[in-house]
Amino acid sequence: MDLQYVLDNEGNQTAVIIPIEEWNTIISKHQDLKSLGKSKIVSPKKPSDYSGSISKDLGNQMIGDIEFSRNQWKRDI
Repeated sequence: MDLQYVLDNEGNQTAVIIPIEEWNTIISKHQDLKSLGKSKIVSPKKPSDYSGSISKDLGNQMIGDIEFSRNQWKRDI
């Protein structure tokens, strides 16, 4: 079996990647694993998915802080 191991920064194994052909062979032999065979593809989030996650007032305050920081940076050059 050609497995790939995923390691964290400290070298500890955190996950295993099984080639799909081998996974299909395993689940065909074990009925209890068939429900795990259905992959869940998660689509990437769009910026609009985050709409409303902060209040408009907080957003405006953050924009003001960013503009203030930019002006300070320009002033010091």
